[in-house]
Amino acid sequence: MVEVENVEQAVTNVQVPGLRALVVEAVQALSDREHQERVWIRLERPHPGYEDNLDMNISILFDDTSILPDPLSGVGWYIYPDEVEPLRELGSVLDPMIDEIGDAADSAYLAHPRWNEVVRLAGVALQVMRTHEGAV
Repeated sequence: MVEVENVEQAVTNVQVPGLRALVVEAVQALSDREHQERVWIRLERPHPGYEDNLDMNISILFDDTSILPDPLSGVGWYIYPDEVEPLRELGSVLDPMIDEIGDAADSAYLAHPRWNEVVRLAGVALQVMRTHEGAV
């Protein structure tokens, strides 16, 4: 595996800012327990046509961008080098949970004993990602 230190550190922008925006939104959704309870569980939408759920966010991070489980692959495309480690840590908790729980309801994930750790780690990753706002 290539380490972050070996990646070009002079990344000043990302190649696919539209997908980066989706990645940031997905990490933000994972970091906000109140949003999860309101939108994912109680299905209280901020406006008609608004859609958000855990499966959508997992698809963005794992399927659409492969940021999780391999954030290093997205450096320069969707993320910056300093975002690799916090995203790796998030994936190290979320990926095994997905393997364990599988295609269950969002409420099963939120009830999992390690979900609060997912929320916390997503918050850490989001904080680093926000330092690049305006740079994309």
